[in-house]
Amino acid sequence: MHLRRYFGTGLLITLPAFFTVYLIYVVFRFIDGILGKVINFYLKKSLGFSIPGLGIILGVIVVTLIGFVATNYFGKRLFKALESWFLKFPFIRRIYPAAKQIVDSFISKESPAFKKVVLVEYPSKGIWAVGFLTNESFTEALAKTGEDLVHVFIATTPSPLTGFLALFPRSNVKILDVSIEDGIKMIVTGGIVRPEA
Repeated sequence: MHLRRYFGTGLLITLPAFFTVYLIYVVFRFIDGILGKVINFYLKKSLGFSIPGLGIILGVIVVTLIGFVATNYFGKRLFKALESWFLKFPFIRRIYPAAKQIVDSFISKESPAFKKVVLVEYPSKGIWAVGFLTNESFTEALAKTGEDLVHVFIATTPSPLTGFLALFPRSNVKILDVSIEDGIKMIVTGGIVRPEA
């Protein structure tokens, strides 16, 4: 009986640590493989050794340099011209603007993607779902329905970035006194972690 309890306690301690380390390792390998693979191949061939993490270091340097160039007047004009040229390709024209908006909304502190954690009756009356308020005005929907509808993103467990969008009358949406971070934790854990208001 004690052995089973010890094993269960050990699992509770080691599994989260294992998954965290594994996730960091997978992300590290993926990012490092983008630039580091090619450079390390030539380093190994010519000097006889490779540098783990070189791809990440170079990636950070490249992104920082791009950010530096993009912040001055000529850099802004250059990137605007490159973006216009980039958008001439039919397939890219469909994906790039949406990807840019998603990244902007998640990085921007002024207008975050998820504004508030909310409760909505979904998929039927009496059943409540946790969602994230993403937008509060949709003129076309108001004109067609005559109701003030708000955008609610209902995430699916365990990923808070996959789910679906539903429009609810403002009066049917209950705003929770819960931080976005705690709302995401609740989605990821399937409700095991209960946020404290």
